[in-house]
Amino acid sequence: FSAEQEAQALRKAMKGFGTDEDAIIEILTKLNVSQRQQVLITYKSSIGRDLIDDLKSELSGNFERVIIGMMTPTTMYDVHELRRAMKGAGTDEGCLIEILASRTNEEIRRINENYKLQYGRTFEEDIVSDTSSMFRRVLVSLATGNRDEGTYVDGALAQQDAQCLYEAGEKKWGTDEVQFMTILCTRNRFHLLRVFDAYREIANKDITESIKSEMSGDLEDALLAVVKCMRNKPAYFAERLYKSMKGLGTDDNTLIRVMVSRCEIDMLEIRREFLTMYGKSLYSFIQGDCSGDYRKVLLRLCGG
Repeated sequence: FSAEQEAQALRKAMKGFGTDEDAIIEILTKLNVSQRQQVLITYKSSIGRDLIDDLKSELSGNFERVIIGMMTPTTMYDVHELRRAMKGAGTDEGCLIEILASRTNEEIRRINENYKLQYGRTFEEDIVSDTSSMFRRVLVSLATGNRDEGTYVDGALAQQDAQCLYEAGEKKWGTDEVQFMTILCTRNRFHLLRVFDAYREIANKDITESIKSEMSGDLEDALLAVVKCMRNKPAYFAERLYKSMKGLGTDDNTLIRVMVSRCEIDMLEIRREFLTMYGKSLYSFIQGDCSGDYRKVLLRLCGG
């Protein structure tokens, strides 16, 4: 890998009349996120121009968004997406839920630091001003990045948590959402998997069915996302991708975000889960749903 070579090749792809989009896709998709950062710096030092500015002036639409996303450091990409989800009219709750339910404590701590540096106020302040009621409380809880990340399972406590969830939902009239939040947003993954098993024994149904019947709207979506991420994160992302493409129209925000943010983390597992869950490959789904350079770059991220 030579940052200098890649920088020069990118400049060549954009200089003069017309843009060589294929070359840009070829160069950027073969690099990893830290190599792209090196190219960004080298481009400025050896060519004296800003690579992001050049890309933005040459590209457009969803294709541009994928490429700029790929050029953005991982944490900053999350920060930008979270900000986009909250600023202006309306909120993209799905984006807030997806990022907060799926990132590790360390990732969330870095998001909080960078958010503050970037926008001069805390991520939590924006969540509080942009969302409301119990949904807000779940997001604030997840945004602290304070989940137990150990592996210890206390069998008796797991049993007690399961009973607690049962009594907070199925067993009573009305739902004690705080109990759900406390258990689902703070316990470690291994403990929760045990809790879900115990819950099934007690309630004769899966925890996800209970959440669906007891909650609604954004709160339901948030708690379901937490459960799904605890059970099988790649399957959660496979479902996000499927839903972004099925039916009429494409939810490009979600499609781009998941493809860009997961391509170096668990894309192979996501593809495997996608095929298992939907009987079609993610690759063929993207092929049928997108077009042009946008499709080309997504297929490269998907890895065929």
